[in-house]
Amino acid sequence: MRFTLNGKDTDVSAHPMTRLLDVLREECGLTGTKEGCGEGECGACTVLIDGDPVCSCLIPVAQAEGAEVLTIEGLGNDHPLQHLFMNEVGAQCGICTPGMIMTAITLGPEPTLDDVKTALAGNLCRCTGYSAIYRAIMKWRQMPDPGTQVSAAR
Repeated sequence: MRFTLNGKDTDVSAHPMTRLLDVLREECGLTGTKEGCGEGECGACTVLIDGDPVCSCLIPVAQAEGAEVLTIEGLGNDHPLQHLFMNEVGAQCGICTPGMIMTAITLGPEPTLDDVKTALAGNLCRCTGYSAIYRAIMKWRQMPDPGTQVSAAR
């Protein structure tokens, strides 16, 4: 099975029905994508497939064949949204954070707070509440150069 993972052509030998989450973590060694519920309810395992956020615990790796997959590692260590999550105390235990960030980068250039809330409705956080997360995302979107966007990552 072949797909583009964080900008690099990748071949995996997993069974086609293996969850994409497991392939990313176990075969590709990318442990930034977290398993929360394993049932698509929490959004912790959100990655982008061809620019769309998906719960990787629900997606068989066969669905990623030929696609572009972007994980939290694909953003690099200096993405401004990651720093804002830390500065605004939008991350505590860290389980939901990668999924929140991956979902947030799909927002358009000038989202309203309601847009952010709607986009993140499928991402659950049990630690921070959501105010700090929303604040981090809104500050990021107001930056003159908010860093890597989905279109730039493709």
